[in-house]
Amino acid sequence: QVQLAESGGGSVRPGESLRLSCVASGNTRRWNCMGWFRQAPGREREVVAAVSRDGEDDTPTFVTRSLKGRFAASVDNAKNTAYLQMNDLKPEDNAIYYCTAGNWGCQRVIAGKGDYWGQGTQVSVSS
Repeated sequence: QVQLAESGGGSVRPGESLRLSCVASGNTRRWNCMGWFRQAPGREREVVAAVSRDGEDDTPTFVTRSLKGRFAASVDNAKNTAYLQMNDLKPEDNAIYYCTAGNWGCQRVIAGKGDYWGQGTQVSVSS
């Protein structure tokens, strides 16, 4: 089993930045892709980004089209940690952000079929 713990959420003003972290613990050999989803009130959970652990995945990195240029995903294997850098935040980015991980490639993670999920961290953007 793999446990995931997100951190880094908070309240910011429009235009500011946040970096979310997701630390994997437990059997840390059992993931090769980590992803980020978000869910805003009254809306379905949506994929944000994903990143391959070793860069050899068919989809080594992914950011959903509407967020490209503002959001970026990265991974530090030595720390078993994935990051989501979020720049120029907007009120529509208000959501709970979830980390997910899987051992079957990033396509499955992006499709929401990761094996493991974190509890989520709140991101609030308002002036």
